[in-house]
Amino acid sequence: MYNYGYDGLGTTNLLPDMSGTGLGSAIWLIITLVVSLIGCFLIYFMFVKKDGKENNKYLAWLKSFLRFDKMLVETILKIAYIFVALFITLGSFALIGTNFLGFLTTLVFGNLIARIVYEFALIIIMIWKNTTEIKNKTK
Repeated sequence: MYNYGYDGLGTTNLLPDMSGTGLGSAIWLIITLVVSLIGCFLIYFMFVKKDGKENNKYLAWLKSFLRFDKMLVETILKIAYIFVALFITLGSFALIGTNFLGFLTTLVFGNLIARIVYEFALIIIMIWKNTTEIKNKTK
């Protein structure tokens, strides 16, 4: 696995020789950093900062996506809430045979707590939407 070898001076090298794998990873990370920086500036100046109207439907969507005009988190939160509510409801039925009170508690309070947590998250998104709307109306 590692090259533990004889160094020629009568001693054994106890440290593994990882110069090949470590050096290759470091070079790849440097190349990735440079390409990412160049791509970041190109995308920003070509799509995000550009203020003209786009005729192409895809470019208009890409511009809106990169400017964060529409938040995907709201949709993801709604889908995640449905999943969690179903998981809690169906999972609570595992307790019905062993602890009926635990089943009812999990069914009612588990769904209630999940709903409250997701409502708080959606309130933050609604505050963002309202402040954006107010900002746009004051311009």
